[in-house]
Amino acid sequence: MAEIYGSCEDRFSKVRDVLAASLDTEDVGASVAVFVDGEPAVDLWGGYVDTARTVAWERDTITTVWSTTKTMTALCALVLADRGDLDLDAPVGAYWPEFAAAGKETTRVRHLLGHTAGLPDFDGPVAVEDLFDWPAVTARLAAQTPAWEPGTAGGYHSVTFGFLVGEVVRRVTGRSLGAFFAEEVAGPLGADFHIGLAAEHDHRVAPLIPDPQGDKPPGFLVGVSDSYSEAWRRAEVPAINGYGNARSVAAVQSVLACEGVSGGVRLLSPAGAARVFDEQFHGEDRVLGATMRYGLGFRLEGHTCSWGGWGGSVVLVDTDHRMAVSYVMNQVLWEDGYSRGLGVVLAAYDAFTA
Repeated sequence: MAEIYGSCEDRFSKVRDVLAASLDTEDVGASVAVFVDGEPAVDLWGGYVDTARTVAWERDTITTVWSTTKTMTALCALVLADRGDLDLDAPVGAYWPEFAAAGKETTRVRHLLGHTAGLPDFDGPVAVEDLFDWPAVTARLAAQTPAWEPGTAGGYHSVTFGFLVGEVVRRVTGRSLGAFFAEEVAGPLGADFHIGLAAEHDHRVAPLIPDPQGDKPPGFLVGVSDSYSEAWRRAEVPAINGYGNARSVAAVQSVLACEGVSGGVRLLSPAGAARVFDEQFHGEDRVLGATMRYGLGFRLEGHTCSWGGWGGSVVLVDTDHRMAVSYVMNQVLWEDGYSRGLGVVLAAYDAFTA
């Protein structure tokens, strides 16, 4: 059985077992965390950074978490809304005047967070390198005509989400999304999560390992190999290129599980944290082709909000149990990749049902 490192309360021993089993089969390196009442109950890691299994995954190893990054971007907007600096019901154009064009004059800020803005993709071709030019990307989205009347339908904004919410944050604060997150969220919480990775952290990065079937599925804009470049690490693509580990993800999102507080630090009022559950859409997602219920930046189910990243990373917040659970790995799997994270989540719930 794989060696597991870190700390784990006895009642969560099943989480340790699930991680070990995963590392013995599908995973190469991974970390898991469970925070309860804003404090770590589980903080575990194991495996390796490389496929040759010569470099160990360490306590402070970090990796790209793909769309789990969206939960961090959404939290920035919730913090600003809670402070009264951002009105979620206001037209986006009130903060970003150029956006009020081509049928988007009535698009509200909440439409951006709820995947109902009608801008799920870019018009025309786009290369990965184009995503690194923030002014050009946001100008392109500001000029674009929505695919549907904003607010009337839902469709997953896989890459555009970060630029749309991030530009509003930039217009309100004068800071990039990554800078605001670092200074107002990760910094106060002491969370090792980054949107726009500084060079000093490069040595801690576990490169993602592509699925055995290839670098990316057909139709995907970004492949695993794109995450290997220095340009990718330095850029802010706030929907998909955040770097962290399970501990940092759970520490941040525990804020939503505990009425605005994590690790004794208050980022949101209780009402501001509960706002994540404001339903924005419930129905068939035009992009995913599945029934989805979106709140403000998260998928909703009961008293939980969650999201995950392509290939397997995941975070789930449960307000009833005041719990945040996260799983982060370096082995990307296309088919059934989320079963690993789901196994961790179910094992965490075992602590409350035993």
